[in-house]
Amino acid sequence: MKDSSTGLSVSKIKGVGPHRARLLSKLNITTAEDAFHYLPLRYEDHSSTVPLGQLRPGAAATVSGDIVAVNIVRPRGRGLAIFEAIVSDGSSFLKLKWFNQAYMAQSIRTGLGILATGMVKPNRYGMPPLEMDSPEHEILSCTEEAARHLRVLPVYGLTEGISQKQFRKIMSAIISGHASEIEDHLPGHILRKYSLPPLAVAIREVHFPSSPDNVGGLNSGTDEYHRRLIFDELFLFELGMARMKKISSAAKGISFRPGGRLRKELLKMLPYSLTSAQNRVISEIEADMRSEQPMQRLIQGDVGCGKTVVALAAMLDAVESGYQAILMAPTEILAGQHFLNIRGLAEGLGLRPVLLTGSSGQEMHDKAAEADIVVGTHALIQEKVTFSRLGLVVIDEQHKFGVTQRVMLRKKGPEPDVLVMTATPIPRTLALSLFGDLDLSVIDELPPGRKSVSTRWVLSSDRENIYPLLLREVSKGRQAYVVYPAIEESENADLKSAVTGRDAFEKKFPELRVGLLHGRMGADERAEVMGRFRRHEIDLLVSTTVIEVGVDVPNATLMLIVHAERFGLSQLHQLRGRVGRGTEESFCILIAYEPVGTDARRRLDIMALTDDGFRIAEEDLAIRGAGDFFGTRQAGMPDLKHADMARDIRLLEAVRNEAFGLIDADPELEEYPSLKKRVDVFWKGKADLFRTG
Repeated sequence: MKDSSTGLSVSKIKGVGPHRARLLSKLNITTAEDAFHYLPLRYEDHSSTVPLGQLRPGAAATVSGDIVAVNIVRPRGRGLAIFEAIVSDGSSFLKLKWFNQAYMAQSIRTGLGILATGMVKPNRYGMPPLEMDSPEHEILSCTEEAARHLRVLPVYGLTEGISQKQFRKIMSAIISGHASEIEDHLPGHILRKYSLPPLAVAIREVHFPSSPDNVGGLNSGTDEYHRRLIFDELFLFELGMARMKKISSAAKGISFRPGGRLRKELLKMLPYSLTSAQNRVISEIEADMRSEQPMQRLIQGDVGCGKTVVALAAMLDAVESGYQAILMAPTEILAGQHFLNIRGLAEGLGLRPVLLTGSSGQEMHDKAAEADIVVGTHALIQEKVTFSRLGLVVIDEQHKFGVTQRVMLRKKGPEPDVLVMTATPIPRTLALSLFGDLDLSVIDELPPGRKSVSTRWVLSSDRENIYPLLLREVSKGRQAYVVYPAIEESENADLKSAVTGRDAFEKKFPELRVGLLHGRMGADERAEVMGRFRRHEIDLLVSTTVIEVGVDVPNATLMLIVHAERFGLSQLHQLRGRVGRGTEESFCILIAYEPVGTDARRRLDIMALTDDGFRIAEEDLAIRGAGDFFGTRQAGMPDLKHADMARDIRLLEAVRNEAFGLIDADPELEEYPSLKKRVDVFWKGKADLFRTG
């Protein structure tokens, strides 16, 4: 884009001024480019007017006509001023009324044409003419122009202090004055191949459509002009992904050459055999690690598929080759769980594992510098944490970290291999696009003997019927979880809480040993509670969602989720994954409180229907769209303002192919300097994509 337009402050644009610029800044609109990409929420079709003689009370309508009379009425004793305008189109009359807006007499005058939209109602005396209160309107110079001027009007998200009409006027000034200066950065062959309109035209049309012929497409974001903006955004995103992949593949990394002894010893120690899917993924990782190019691989697999042991096999290969391996998890509970699972095996192999979290002291930092395996939280990327010979970085729950954190971890060693894992199932095309700088491995098989979790949902009024199941499981020597959405009761919410729930369960079932776990507890206190639960000193653990990932107690066979209608599908699936981790039959009961909305009922039904994480992910994507689906997207990734990964999945595939093809042919985008500049701006603060340029 040309320097003269996009970076221009809105305060310097005619018709905006300092006061309105301050209001716009509340909407994150500070430059002309910000305004270009602040798209309408929806569009109202004002293209079909109803003759005044055909108006009916109780229906919304758009009308046009000449203003034939105006008046200000001040009802006695009410302190109210009503501005009235009588409109005629030759077939009848209509009275328009605005309350306490006498100043409108300055702009609404007899002899002018008007376009008005509002709800039609009878007047108080039940006689003609009909009326509209506070209609949305536009003044036109004459009725003939009104007929020509009928169009689709954009409706924007606003902030206090500015009306829809004022905002449209500001946007019109910005678009009409500066959209023509936009430089089109897409290569010409791509514009032609996909029949994309010029960028300046697309910007004008998405804000002020010139034709009423495709209001449905405008409102769904599927018209050609929205498609152009979506294509641009996805293209800039995928170019960044392709560029990062190109940078990492060009770098010289570590060629690991383990003898395989540690991995063989590990397999002997395990009380089970690996699945064919686990063995396949281990082979893919082994090939990556032997290569001189730094590994950048994503392991995707459903809850309980055995990703951690696959990662441990890779960590042992790194250690046997003379390097350190680290595993980073998003929470202290998950890091602690990983450490418990890894420590016994690692120490049995004669290795030195260390747990490093935000609460760790200097002594642990010193030990981490020389340890064989370090498990920790984001504390691992702190500047003061150093490693002597880092060779492999494993990141769990990748979407909670993102590109920026990956880059920071890689700087801890000389181009270490990176292996990331996620238990959030993502449709393959979406995974390839969102993690496009990574190679993808999928563990699509559960360990033998792992049983599906029997799931059903009930209304809270029927919750007494599930307590016999709880008592039956505990009487068999099993354990149970009860998950609540809140820690304590709140005056601002009607949610049941974990603290109140713990008290209620203790009172109702005094024979049970009830524990409490939530995020406000200190790390040591949480670890102590989880330790007691693992040792079966607690029968029923009442918790918040801090147990969502990583908690592994095979003896737990029952999960109760309270206010299940308030949880998302991904979270429900993760919580359910805390049971069914042993060989015993397990159960998940979703307790919903009325009213249960349509989307909530859809979520609960799919949970009861299947425990296939990939099917659940696709349903989740269909219900929520991709922006929400990723919790909002990967941490550290550029925001997508226009694209919806669920709606635009086919376009995404095409865009990905074009972006990766372009970077393969021209890694530095030397032939496309304006496009290179746009990519840099889009990824600014997220990744340094052209550091070698």
